Amino acid sequence: MKADHYDEFAASYDAENAGSLLNAWYERPAMVRLAGDVRGRKVLDAGCGSGPLSAELRDRGADMTGFDGSPAMIELARRRLGDDVPLTVADLTQPLPYADDTFDDVVSSLVLHYFEDWHAPLTELHRVLKPGGRLILSVNHPLVRPFFFPEEDYFAFRQYSEEYEFAGRPGTLTFWHRPLHAMTDAFAAANFHIASIVEPPPSPDTPAELLPPRIASGERTAFVCFLFFVLEAR
Repeated sequence: MKADHYDEFAASYDAENAGSLLNAWYERPAMVRLAGDVRGRKVLDAGCGSGPLSAELRDRGADMTGFDGSPAMIELARRRLGDDVPLTVADLTQPLPYADDTFDDVVSSLVLHYFEDWHAPLTELHRVLKPGGRLILSVNHPLVRPFFFPEEDYFAFRQYSEEYEFAGRPGTLTFWHRPLHAMTDAFAAANFHIASIVEPPPSPDTPAELLPPRIASGERTAFVCFLFFVLEAR
């Protein structure tokens, strides 16, 4: 899926994610926790969308820069972030408009699972990171598809599409499934060291009415949805 596909439903996608369980109370808080103390750090938001993660990290003292493949998303991000965060439209499969060794950290929320080939994106993100810099990312958890579709082969690379409703507007997203070992192999091939693999619970501040009943009741502590990595550039 081309990133500018989001142009068709950018505003409704942004509105939906502002308060959704999976984005506002699960994925984004987890990314912020993994980033930790970012005061004074130069951080690139790779696939920044409409900019909510950039806004949170900027408010915590990070020197933010962002890009996205969707012009409509970048326009929304400019409205959210103002002029103090440099933003551009860029394709992660192509050379990025940043010099080598520029950033202390790169954050990339729910981006890589749109790509069949991870080599070019990971190589380019490694290039713009300083030695020892961190790539903090989230992707669809590889166990989700086999859980809901047990007839599918967990170990097979394959493309699939899912229908969503964003603030009342329908949208189709297309992803690539890959098993966990294929992810870690891709990280190693791009010269990243895996510092952490995380399967977090929802934020403790999540409104109870948004939680699945078995978590709200305390029977379960988390659910399988996204998988998070902290990588270090070697």
